[in-house]
Amino acid sequence: MTADEWNELYPVGTPVTAYPGFRPEDDPKCTRLVTRTRTRASVLGGHTDVVWVDGHGACIALTHVDPTPQEARRG
Repeated sequence: MTADEWNELYPVGTPVTAYPGFRPEDDPKCTRLVTRTRTRASVLGGHTDVVWVDGHGACIALTHVDPTPQEARRG
């Protein structure tokens, strides 16, 4: 998903699960952050679509960020 596509679907503050290192399918012991976006998505260095999230000091590639399903947010 591109930064523009992400921004169309998900506003700042969207609940997400973010994986700053590896995704769980690549490393079952990966770091998993249950958080919210704190910026709009953008393109880093002209090639990587990223977003910043609460509780993490660096941007995270959109390939490592999963929006939390709306049903889970209601619970």
